[in-house]
Amino acid sequence: MKVKVSRKAHFNAAHRLFRADWDDAANKEVFGKCSNPLYHGHNYELIVSVTGPIDPRTGFVMDMKVLKDLIRTHVEDALDHKNLNQEVPEFKDLNPTAENIAVVIWNRLRPHIDQGSDLEVQLFETPRNFVTYSG
Repeated sequence: MKVKVSRKAHFNAAHRLFRADWDDAANKEVFGKCSNPLYHGHNYELIVSVTGPIDPRTGFVMDMKVLKDLIRTHVEDALDHKNLNQEVPEFKDLNPTAENIAVVIWNRLRPHIDQGSDLEVQLFETPRNFVTYSG
């Protein structure tokens, strides 16, 4: 039997969607206002889920305090109130789209989650736009 447990979190960050090898017109055509050279920000909402067997000793799939601390250390402290393009190493050469941010978050958390459990990241860029990545 497997059970999925989830933890919500949030962070605020600025970014610019663009390709350096494109001119401003091409970037604006593809990325619209998200390509603003002066950046723009989002209040990101995050749901991190771990699916696995229930430990018969504790009754937990995963200790939620441990998950909370992992999210705080590897996601919130690393991304909150940051310019993703300029301050987060993974985005030096990677466009910080919601899709890529979700993958980066998953990659930051995966080494710290029991390998027998599945990890899923849902990232809400707006209340209506969100992505899901599960490896």
